[in-house]
Amino acid sequence: MCWVIRLVALLQFLGVVASSTYMNDFVALKALMNDWDNYPPNWNGADPCGNGWDGISCTDDRIVSITLASINLSGELSSDIEKLSALQILDLSYNKDITGELPSSIGNLNNLSSLIVVGCGFTGVIPASIGSLQKLVYLSLNLNSFIGEIPASIGNLSSLFWLDLADNKLIGSIPVSKGTTPGLDMLVQTKHFHFGRNKLSGEIPPQLFSSKLTLKHLLLENNQLTGSIPSTLGLVQSLEVIRLDKNLLSGPVPDNLNNLTKVQDLYLANNKLTGPMPNLTQMDSLNYVDLSNNSFTDGDVPPWFSSLQSLTSLIMESTHIKGELPVALFSLPQLQTVNLRKNQINGTLNFGPNYSNQLDLVDLQGNFIDAFTERQERPGYAVETILVGNPICDEGITRNYCTSSHDQSNDSYTTPKENCIIVQCSSDQISSPTCKCAYPYSGSLIFRAPSFSNFGNKSLYELLEQELMKSFKFHEQPVDSVFLSNPTKNEDDYLVLDLEIFPSNQTYFNHTGIVRIGFMLSNQTFKPPHVFGPFYFKGSKYQYFAGLKAGSRKNASTKTVIIGAAVGGCILLLLLLVAGVYAFRQKRIAKTASKRSDPFASWDPNSDSGGVPQLKGGRCFTFDEIKKCTNNFSKMNDLGNGGFGKVYRGTLPNGQLVAIKRAQHGSTQGGLEFKTEIELLSRVHHKNVVSLVGFCFDKGEQMLVYEYITNGTLKDSLTGKSGIRLDWTRRLRIALGAAKGVQYLHDLANPAIIHRDIKSNNILLDQHLNAKVADFGLSKPISEPEKSHVTTQVKGTMGYLDPEYYMTQQLTDKSDVYSFGVVMLELLTSRTPIVKGKYVVREVKEILDKSKNLYNLEPILDPIIVSNMAPGTVERFVDVALRCVHESGVNRPPMSEVVKEIENIMEIAGLNPSNESASTSDNYEGVSKGSNHPYTNESLFSNSGGYSPAKSEPK
Repeated sequence: MCWVIRLVALLQFLGVVASSTYMNDFVALKALMNDWDNYPPNWNGADPCGNGWDGISCTDDRIVSITLASINLSGELSSDIEKLSALQILDLSYNKDITGELPSSIGNLNNLSSLIVVGCGFTGVIPASIGSLQKLVYLSLNLNSFIGEIPASIGNLSSLFWLDLADNKLIGSIPVSKGTTPGLDMLVQTKHFHFGRNKLSGEIPPQLFSSKLTLKHLLLENNQLTGSIPSTLGLVQSLEVIRLDKNLLSGPVPDNLNNLTKVQDLYLANNKLTGPMPNLTQMDSLNYVDLSNNSFTDGDVPPWFSSLQSLTSLIMESTHIKGELPVALFSLPQLQTVNLRKNQINGTLNFGPNYSNQLDLVDLQGNFIDAFTERQERPGYAVETILVGNPICDEGITRNYCTSSHDQSNDSYTTPKENCIIVQCSSDQISSPTCKCAYPYSGSLIFRAPSFSNFGNKSLYELLEQELMKSFKFHEQPVDSVFLSNPTKNEDDYLVLDLEIFPSNQTYFNHTGIVRIGFMLSNQTFKPPHVFGPFYFKGSKYQYFAGLKAGSRKNASTKTVIIGAAVGGCILLLLLLVAGVYAFRQKRIAKTASKRSDPFASWDPNSDSGGVPQLKGGRCFTFDEIKKCTNNFSKMNDLGNGGFGKVYRGTLPNGQLVAIKRAQHGSTQGGLEFKTEIELLSRVHHKNVVSLVGFCFDKGEQMLVYEYITNGTLKDSLTGKSGIRLDWTRRLRIALGAAKGVQYLHDLANPAIIHRDIKSNNILLDQHLNAKVADFGLSKPISEPEKSHVTTQVKGTMGYLDPEYYMTQQLTDKSDVYSFGVVMLELLTSRTPIVKGKYVVREVKEILDKSKNLYNLEPILDPIIVSNMAPGTVERFVDVALRCVHESGVNRPPMSEVVKEIENIMEIAGLNPSNESASTSDNYEGVSKGSNHPYTNESLFSNSGGYSPAKSEPK
């Protein structure tokens, strides 16, 4: 019997069962399996790619993704992981029985973009070899037991977006670069430093921070850091959350911290800070402030107590504050909590008649208040006031405010049942919000810096539930409903929420469902409403897989052996077929290899689509790959129509979002555009030009695959379709980015490229509102002899078309300059170039009067510009635009000069031209300082507030 099993295994190993998986990948995966228990039960056979092994994704027969979250996996990660050389994603999260050290060989996975092992049992040091993973974007090692220091080599990861090392046992100082040694200060593209709950020591190095950093979240809480807060922290203008609490920091708070106007959450509590009370007057985005348990001097009540209109939570216990609280403090429209316990507040406490409708708790225990002007209660609003330990409560006063203490258990929430009939569930099944009995996937959502303190606000949790379900549906996860419960605040001031996720159309999740949901939560695909702040998910083991009871996977392996023995009876017949199958497989492989080496083997150069394309990059996709990543070109992924054909959103196996332009069948023009665009985009590489990911020329299809740009076209934003509010600062940055993109095409591309269709519809805005020039279907490469001009058929869009080119059919780069000038006028007016017969260029020239304010153009300027412009900038912008749309091409400036002029205008406006990002995806529309604010109950579901579900980005 033994020889039969070995023979079957040998046949599988040799691939005689027509395996399509790359053999070295299969061998490596088998090596990993030898060190693991409880891997998915369908991991059988020799073809992980062809047989759809749970948690395994492949591209071109190579394993590119292993995602195995929350499946009870146990064992160690073998050093053989390095043999999976095409691997891009490795996620083993929420398997606490995965133990041992992270092998240093992982540094050989040169294509790895995501390394996520949240909530496992890894020990030992973090291998320095991780610094070799140049494509790494997500590095999440939190919730393990790693020891030792943070490897300085992580500073080499220039593409890193997310760095989470929290909740480990890391020691030592934070590494910064020195000489040839790298450091974390080199991570200028990284948005997240999450290092909380470790044992890091030493000073926070001043070199860690600079104006080059684009950091959003700095989380260093609950370590053993000493020394002062470096003043260089005030240079990181992109910061939104700062947590330095529960350390041993000393000295004064740097004055320039006041410059961080985007910071929403500031935690400096439980340190040894001294010096004057910090001035936070300019930090008008602040929602949550906690400076408790420090020894500030000169602690008079600061003026910013009454000026921070976005403030929800003022927490300053034991900070030596003295004086009387201003009535205006309680009128801040978003204020929920005031905790000023154990200070020297005196005089009369007076909320005033206009205290905030959001106010929930005022805790002033242990102060010197001797009078209280009691407020007039409003129906539906109850403010808990605690004055225990003040003189007003000394003489046996029995008022509520002299006896009560805040009970956070009152801040409870559970997802209500929908309008359905509640059923009694059997066994250990649970009734879902939709009254269906099932086995849910459970865990905890843990928010590290929520911007609110009223945990009883059910509207917020309802919003979170809605966004969870939207995200699950958008990513086609098998989820019926979600259940949130038991909101609590732990000792680290994290908000912890229990989460149960219920399966759709069945009572169990299968392995595929669990690993997909686990990966979505571990890699931060889900973006919660920004009021909840940065989060992580701590998943529990799932033991109720469909058709399986706990522990039955070993039985499945036993069954495999029995089946293998049974197959032995037929082994002789198989041997007779081996030669034929092997020959067929080799022929198929050869045919596939030939096709891949020449994707244009069937291109017809005699057709109207032109000669065979000459490419310098871009991957060739098969039709089946495109069909799969667009869910068979589903309506949900349909992004609209263009002259080329339809555009679809797709998701590649590595999780990358792409936009796919599918040519209409029988469109000869489409064939020519297809050839032109893949030739040009395959050799242009610039941050302000849309990148080509690949193309498909298969089964009669012509498709272009390029990077997915989150926020659509500039035209959508100018016309209000996208909901993004473009103020003058953002328009200047967009103009500069687009100008640099066009300049690159003219001056740096080889050969030079004339776009021929520059317009607001062909300028796309990414998640940070960076401008990217797109759509090269009409573009024309210009060789050196043709630099002066090239005679060609007129192409372009009316309203943007160069009249000189239209009349002479002589195309020059100045034709693009004219079109760009029209776009500049569009940025000024938010009008399409031709409306009811009126042409914006002519209209501007007719009413222009340089002797008057704003050149007499205010009637046609977008009011948004007029409301927030820097003096003189609009006029200079108009001057540049009018030079661009001069009737004669020789009098138009080159794009290099246009770029310099826009940079000069930005400097006049006090902006940094080198920082072209116009915004972040968290604050496109701006946050209103009045009632229309994300924290007010009335605006939670309004698109005019600071949060729009359609525009959430990987924080």
